[in-house]
Amino acid sequence: MPARNILVINCGSSSIKFALINEAQPDFILSGLAERLGSPEAVLHWQHADNKDSLLLQGGDHRAALAQLLPLVQSAAGGQLHGIGHRVVHGGEQFTSACLIDPLSLLAIRATAPLAPLHNPANLLGIEAALKLFPELPQVAVFDTAFHQSLPEHAFRYAVPEALYREHGVRRYGFHGTSHRFVSQRAAEMSGLDFADSSWLSAHLGNGCSTCAIVNGQSRDTSMGLTPLEGLVMGTRSGDVDPNLHGHLARTLGWSLERIDSLLNKESGLLGLSGLSNDMRSLEQARAEGHAGATLAIEVFCYRLAKSLAAMSCALPRLDGLIFTGGIGENSPLIRSKTLAHLRLFNLALDETANAACIRGAAGPIHSPGSPRVLVVPTNEERQIALDTLALLNE
Repeated sequence: MPARNILVINCGSSSIKFALINEAQPDFILSGLAERLGSPEAVLHWQHADNKDSLLLQGGDHRAALAQLLPLVQSAAGGQLHGIGHRVVHGGEQFTSACLIDPLSLLAIRATAPLAPLHNPANLLGIEAALKLFPELPQVAVFDTAFHQSLPEHAFRYAVPEALYREHGVRRYGFHGTSHRFVSQRAAEMSGLDFADSSWLSAHLGNGCSTCAIVNGQSRDTSMGLTPLEGLVMGTRSGDVDPNLHGHLARTLGWSLERIDSLLNKESGLLGLSGLSNDMRSLEQARAEGHAGATLAIEVFCYRLAKSLAAMSCALPRLDGLIFTGGIGENSPLIRSKTLAHLRLFNLALDETANAACIRGAAGPIHSPGSPRVLVVPTNEERQIALDTLALLNE
């Protein structure tokens, strides 16, 4: 059987990120981004081999963007497109793995929209547009939450009245599951270990951040919860705060729930602490120049990350290694070094030369001899979505 081609679509409220993946090739055949959809500035950017190009869509919506994308995909795939994999942020408790998209699964995805009101409706826009444009192709939904459905009840339940869980699904779900699964599998391969008999701590650090404890190929705990706001300090998200902060701000400042949600999701995190930026690269540069806010933001970020990793270790029978991934995890020797400095009880130690070398896609071990493993593993969520799609096509 010739190697198959899968189109991976990650659809946001005003954007579509896409990649065309051949199962036998390590690099994307075609990749790109349609952004500012629905506005006069709507534009489609793509890269095919070494060639980059753009096309103005002028008010185009998701279906218009996909319609323009179709001939590019078919051409790059040589007319051989075998399926489409869609990233869906929230699968609730209904989805423990990827699924073929059909009328029943679409209804279930719609039913989870209240759990992810910013994400699932946008994901559905891309699915519905693709179904109309590619009706003959098998299409698959891959859920960020599915990997974490292996959490034990003592890890996913909140200490709130049971009716909130039983009737309204209020529990910890976790996100970034596709990334944590991909990098822990790669870490086991890189270390010569059986993934089904290994224990990892994983730190996915980007504009969104989360940690995960992975035991024998299953997620056993993770830092995000009901929503992606729980857990670590992130680019613009606060992460964990006192649960009564909402009540305090409402009583003392008269703020509405909407105003407080906006504050915690869009104005907090690295941006709020530094007063400067949500971009770690900018903050590291500002820190080097003596900027107090940038320095504080980095210190809080690393301390809270170390605390979370230490907490995740409660779910492990042993530690085979710590994984750094995501834009910050893969490219910031400073963050990796400062985080490990808070984890002395784990006897983790860095090889500073190896740590400095692991940037811009370079992968590998960064620990000193005799230290437990510390690995930098670039994530590839698009490839994992393609692999999950292919696995369903094989059934």
